[in-house]
Amino acid sequence: MVGRVALFAASALSHVVRPPFYLREFGQALLHIGWLSLPVVGLTAVFTGGALALQIYSGGARFNAEAVVPQIVAIGMVRELGPVLVGLMIAARVTSSIAAEIATMKVTEQIDALVTLSTHPMKYLVAPRVLAGLLVVPLLVAVGDVIGIFGGYAVATGSLGFNPAAYLKNTVDFLETLDIVSSLAKGCAFGGIAALMGCYFGMHSGRGAQGVGRATKGSVEAAAVLILAANFLLTGAFFSL
Repeated sequence: MVGRVALFAASALSHVVRPPFYLREFGQALLHIGWLSLPVVGLTAVFTGGALALQIYSGGARFNAEAVVPQIVAIGMVRELGPVLVGLMIAARVTSSIAAEIATMKVTEQIDALVTLSTHPMKYLVAPRVLAGLLVVPLLVAVGDVIGIFGGYAVATGSLGFNPAAYLKNTVDFLETLDIVSSLAKGCAFGGIAALMGCYFGMHSGRGAQGVGRATKGSVEAAAVLILAANFLLTGAFFSL
């Protein structure tokens, strides 16, 4: 299984950089993965940021450390929660959709029709989706980080008595360039994983409705586990001493 996925990923990435390029398919993938995912990403981030501010304030009150709310919300959202939550939302929304779409095309022999028309399925179906995932998910992570920090800001200034200007200053002063770079790099990796798993399970689905269902379920499970594993490895790579 691991070897097949690795070979599939290598083939997909090779098709990403070699012509021909199907710009229409790429544009549709950008729209589906990026723009249409904004509502769920935004809602997830804003509520997570608000809940994080409440939790940190409540826990910090035990040690008279309530003032650290802006700093911890910022670093928690940018380093960890923002990329992981966006990645898992993309896995739930996009990976399942890609797997179901490609698996249905396989069941209905549309992939065989592409081959008959001298169109490589990897080039037409996989490469545009993988490239879109690699490019657009970091942007979603950036948006999610900002919205999550705003959620913490809204709760802290509206309910916990923080000064708005001081909150923003503490947030900006505490974040470092490495935090932002690591967040965007995680987004790129998670987007690639989500798209690859959807394409892989869709292309290798069984026949019939049960095959489509198993492909969809397996793609989401694999994407979620790989995203969490990749998050652990990337966190260690960026922040290990």
